[in-house]
Amino acid sequence: MKDFELIKQGAEARIYKGVYLGKPTLVKQRFEKKYRHPDLDSTLTKERIKAESRAIVRCKSAGIETPALYLINLKTRSLYLEYFEHSITAKDFIKEASDELIEKVANDIGAVLAKLHGNNIIHGDLTTSNILLVNKRGTDDYTDYSQVKLVLIDFGLAHIDSSPEDKGVDLYVLERAIISIHNNPDRIFGLILKAYQNEYTSGHIEVLNKLDEVRSRGRKRLVVG
Repeated sequence: MKDFELIKQGAEARIYKGVYLGKPTLVKQRFEKKYRHPDLDSTLTKERIKAESRAIVRCKSAGIETPALYLINLKTRSLYLEYFEHSITAKDFIKEASDELIEKVANDIGAVLAKLHGNNIIHGDLTTSNILLVNKRGTDDYTDYSQVKLVLIDFGLAHIDSSPEDKGVDLYVLERAIISIHNNPDRIFGLILKAYQNEYTSGHIEVLNKLDEVRSRGRKRLVVG
């Protein structure tokens, strides 16, 4: 990637940072999977890029903050996305925040997820690392929460689905991530679920029932091994 700096490589893509059309930009480039037939790999990669793009556009239409989508380049298997210079992951924010700020961010996360699922968008990889707090004033001070907005990122596993099952799995993934990373996970996730229920009034009962089923299956797998 000419004039772009590689900043991260995951299992599915390389992430580059640079400038596109005069704006700070991240490029997410999905690389070839050599173990796949080339035609199959190309088809699957294009479908994932299209699905990720659709999820971002649908979020924008629903009023959910995501990075702006600047360019889709299927030839280079790349998405060009808005880069937030002044941001912190919810993961890092929660580790240092006061109880009052943790309650505020947990409430906001629950409300955003309710809106996400209310529009039948499944994120697929919900963790506090994939939620950004962006400073609206363009500084790195996140103590004034009134100047912070919540932004969902990394829709690489996203899809559109109305089923309570997929929404329950989404919440379960987030719960397991919180348990593995954060202190007092029951309080944090409990606050998220409370806000989720308050905002997702028409569908939360079915989703939470499915969440309990998914939890039960997860416990059985741990016992059986």
